[in-house]
Amino acid sequence: MNILLIGSGGREHALAYAIAKSPLCARLFTVPGNPGTAAFGENRPDLDVSDHAAVRAFCSGERIGLVVVGPEAPLVAGLVDDLQAAGIHTFGPTKAAAQLEGSKGFTKDLCAEVGIPTAAFARFRALEPALAYLAERGAPIVVKADGLAAGKGVVVAETRDQAEAAVRALFEEPGAEIVIEECLFGEEASFFALCDGTRAVPIGTAQDHKRVFDGDRGPNTGGMGAYSPATILTPALEREVMETIIGPTLDGMRARGTPFTGILYAGLMLTADGPKLIEYNTRFGDPEAQVLMPRLASDLVPALLAACEGDVSGISLEFDARRAALTVVMAAAGYPGTVMRGSEIRGVESAGTGTDVLVFQAGTRAEGGRLLADGGRVLAVTALGESMLEAQARAYAAIARIDWPEGFCRRDIGRRAVAREVAGDGI
Repeated sequence: MNILLIGSGGREHALAYAIAKSPLCARLFTVPGNPGTAAFGENRPDLDVSDHAAVRAFCSGERIGLVVVGPEAPLVAGLVDDLQAAGIHTFGPTKAAAQLEGSKGFTKDLCAEVGIPTAAFARFRALEPALAYLAERGAPIVVKADGLAAGKGVVVAETRDQAEAAVRALFEEPGAEIVIEECLFGEEASFFALCDGTRAVPIGTAQDHKRVFDGDRGPNTGGMGAYSPATILTPALEREVMETIIGPTLDGMRARGTPFTGILYAGLMLTADGPKLIEYNTRFGDPEAQVLMPRLASDLVPALLAACEGDVSGISLEFDARRAALTVVMAAAGYPGTVMRGSEIRGVESAGTGTDVLVFQAGTRAEGGRLLADGGRVLAVTALGESMLEAQARAYAAIARIDWPEGFCRRDIGRRAVAREVAGDGI
């Protein structure tokens, strides 16, 4: 069948890598795509994803049998609804179900409604009540924008002054809504489940690194690196997450008349009281997809189709349990603030081996035979190894072969996993 992949980031490059390997995939189109996805099919930067009628017409003309929506914005905008209404198999949640990511307040309300363990919270649409709540609760405390913020709409405030500054900044936007919640303590992990509206199948774990600088310092980003598996999530903890978080979420969404189909990506805090939900994403993560897809030993396409058809009961996505994956994001100087575009990147071809090391492209563009930086997060250098230490060493050795003076990366990706491994708790 012909498959259409929506998106242009490192996640989509990793998904294209997995989808193109499927015997079911005849042709792969990526809209708009990037120079990395072009290696697996045809990019169509001319097609406007926000024009749902144009996307429908493209699917009809190219006989698309499956659409896979990568990023969150088209999901929240209802692209899945419009394509499904035209009879096109489209992987991802409807606009109503995508509110699990599109509105943190929506998710918090659902948690309270069905008893999902999460941080205590309050929602605000005006400045003064929010400031009064901060005065009552004190710090540390977490301040979040209600809507989509590309992973950067969260402030973990260590002091009340920091919290007040964050609240005031968010309310500078007209019509702003925010969530203020207690600060949970523990270790974060990411858990992924494939859902068909009724059932869920666990499909992998990862841990990412949100802060921009080594030692988890600096502002939050979309993610500076990740590794998989998240060995801190034991089989017992995974079962607990399915029973106390994923299952109740599906039940609650179905009871509301908005069943969830697609990927539930649960950001978890592993607290002394057990796993608690920090927030949901409703698609594959970025950079988590860059460590999940290289470890995937199963054909991804039948699993996506099964979810679209409403029955994942027979699906079991297998990951290579003998190998760890670690990805390091290379970002343009200035990220997550203003970045310079147009600097040349050399050495990508020599850095990737095609087996143990893969370089996934995100904010790049090809021009005159050169590869240029064209965004904040630009490359995701992913390495596989029989241990996390081996994967980490391979990833940084590959980065050393990339000639890009205007880029930077964290140098401590995977430090916790490596430390556990050295202590005897590795894969």
